[in-house]
Amino acid sequence: MKEKKADIALAGLGVMGANLARNMKNKGFSVAVYDLEEEKIQALEAEGFTGCRSPKELADSLEKPRIIFALVPAGKPVEDLFSSLVPVLEPGDIFIDGGNSHYKDTERRCAEAAKAGLYYVGCGVSGGEEGALHGPCLMPGGNAQARPLVEPILQAVCARTESGEPCCSWIGEGGAGHFVKMVHNGIEYGDMQLICEVWQLLEASGGLSHEEAGNVFGRWQKTGLESYLIDITSRILKHREADGSFTLDHILDRAGQKGTGKWTAAAALEEGVPLTLIAEAVFARFLSGDPAGRRAAAARFPKPAPAFAGTASELEALLQNALYAAKILSYAQGFALLKTASDRYGWNLDYSAIAGCWRGGCIIRSVFLENIRQAYAAHPGLCDLTEDAWFAGEIRRCLPDFRRAVSLAVLSGIPAPALSAALSWFDGRTCGQLPANLLQAQRDFFGAHTYERTDRPEGEFFHTKWTD
Repeated sequence: MKEKKADIALAGLGVMGANLARNMKNKGFSVAVYDLEEEKIQALEAEGFTGCRSPKELADSLEKPRIIFALVPAGKPVEDLFSSLVPVLEPGDIFIDGGNSHYKDTERRCAEAAKAGLYYVGCGVSGGEEGALHGPCLMPGGNAQARPLVEPILQAVCARTESGEPCCSWIGEGGAGHFVKMVHNGIEYGDMQLICEVWQLLEASGGLSHEEAGNVFGRWQKTGLESYLIDITSRILKHREADGSFTLDHILDRAGQKGTGKWTAAAALEEGVPLTLIAEAVFARFLSGDPAGRRAAAARFPKPAPAFAGTASELEALLQNALYAAKILSYAQGFALLKTASDRYGWNLDYSAIAGCWRGGCIIRSVFLENIRQAYAAHPGLCDLTEDAWFAGEIRRCLPDFRRAVSLAVLSGIPAPALSAALSWFDGRTCGQLPANLLQAQRDFFGAHTYERTDRPEGEFFHTKWTD
């Protein structure tokens, strides 16, 4: 009797890869596993997986068309793995890159795979190691011929909303899946930075302890701010060491990053989209990189006393509204970048489906995303999230407190780059007359760059001889 082969292979058995393999096995799929480290293969063989020690053995272990899901670091590791598999695969086989690869690399690999008759899928994966095991958010895109073959597996292992909808949606051609995952991570950078700034304002201006601030975030978890990041922030703030001290006080204030936030900011510059909040969140991590230098500078420039004169409950309400408004503007910027890239690359992105996909499993999952899903479902061509009537109403409601919060930070000498950038972007977006006319005149003065006139049709350009 012919031995049944595996339904899918998982290559790259780090914590997330091993957990995703377990997830697939728990959903009833037979899974072959492969890694360059023998001990990782043996560990999963002990759990009943089919271990493979070479690309050829991996290919031979799979039913045709073969499906290989790779969870290895972006860049050379993905390149090396894919290159090693190409000689042993056949036309119609599928390679799924589940790492955080740059979308342009994925675009190129899709084209290269197609020449060999292979289908390449760039699949964004979010949710960390717990998500990989219990259900991640998945954002696949690439060669469309692969979609009907991989979608049943991906939707079986992904997270689901409370109503049972799968948090996995086919994004589009080429690098679309990895682009959407990149923007997801950029929004994640923004969300995290906003939360950190509001926390610092809570404690510095309100005199709250970590425990009290944790309780504030716990209360916010029962509002429109409900999200995974708000929840874990509440837990982190209240967590204590064995000696009773707060764990947070033992963590050095230097933030790391893996690069997807920088990619998002770089893509915004390339596409000409003012992604100011996320860019500031990236720069804030850079700024944190020199703790010793900052402490020396702090001694030279003492800060003013916190300026808030109200009660703790008033500060809590003020910062809740500020955080909520800034969060709306962060997503408005992120979806503006998605729309611009979709138009450029012809991806025809479904923004409602993307927001729906992000509602579960991923790091930015929140109740708020259902409102975004509904907004784009009602108005698929929405250019700016703040054009939606519901979001516009929320911004108007929160805007006075948002301005007060940014003013409080400035007057207190408390850095709030993401909050400030969000408000400045909104004020620029809603300003009928910007000083760009003076800027353009300056450009024409020193470089004869020309300008358009308000009393002539757009598209006609003029130059003034500014000096005799």
